[in-house]
Amino acid sequence: MSILVDKNTRLLVQGITGNEGLFHTEQMLAYGTNIVAGVTPGKGGEWVLDGKIPVFDSVRIAHEATGVNTSVIFVPARFAADAIYEAADAGIPLIICITEGIPVQDMMRVRNYLDQRDIRLVGPNCPGLLTPDEAKVGIIPGDISMPGNIGVVSRSGTLTYEVLYALKLVGLGSTTCVGIGGDPVNGTSFIDTLGMFETDPHTDKIVLIGEIGGTDEEKAAEYIADHLTKPVVAFIAGRSAPPGKRMGHAGAIVESGSGTAEDKIEALKSVGVQVAAHPEEIPGLLA
Repeated sequence: MSILVDKNTRLLVQGITGNEGLFHTEQMLAYGTNIVAGVTPGKGGEWVLDGKIPVFDSVRIAHEATGVNTSVIFVPARFAADAIYEAADAGIPLIICITEGIPVQDMMRVRNYLDQRDIRLVGPNCPGLLTPDEAKVGIIPGDISMPGNIGVVSRSGTLTYEVLYALKLVGLGSTTCVGIGGDPVNGTSFIDTLGMFETDPHTDKIVLIGEIGGTDEEKAAEYIADHLTKPVVAFIAGRSAPPGKRMGHAGAIVESGSGTAEDKIEALKSVGVQVAAHPEEIPGLLA
């Protein structure tokens, strides 16, 4: 079993005819993801990838024609917020936004809009989702993971890949890997994902990959203490980051003495989470 995406996912790609959209559509399709449509305004009626996927002018038309239930967005930052609105207005229940560089003010408005509807956003500025051997939605390489019983949730794309591959090398696989993104304002949080893994009968253990900045990891620690019964292993990136300097993601910045790696590690350890000093230690802690 998995969370969020599986072999029954009917995927729409917004921005499918752009360089990034077309490249990753081909990768997702080769993995076996059920991609049923793409959207690029003004290019409705075209087909891509040797006639395998139809292109529509709008998400609403694509939804009505193909019954899509998930959308992945590869749209430039200046248009990405509108792309999320369009998918939400069409009634797509799950939206994954890969785009980075969306202004925080735009995302604050998007989040307020989605909070009033029964729609889940993953991202933005995230690597997407991977349910091994079932569906790959986004840019996570498909060959670095195998099916298993470990749920993975991460703020960092690169560390996600490193941890998934480290698990695979010792024969450990995942139910689903969820890259939630590292922007200050996003859709799905650690807490949201931990809750889904807790109720998934095929997820027995959980890996949480955090980084400096904000208080999401501290909030996750509180949630773990109150609601989780499954063991959690964590890694926090950015131990050596100097205060006031952003490291990688827009949200990965230590300000006013809060958001440090030490704060997050202490909070997680205090509720019984094993915290790895290096990503390659995670498989051993899970064992």
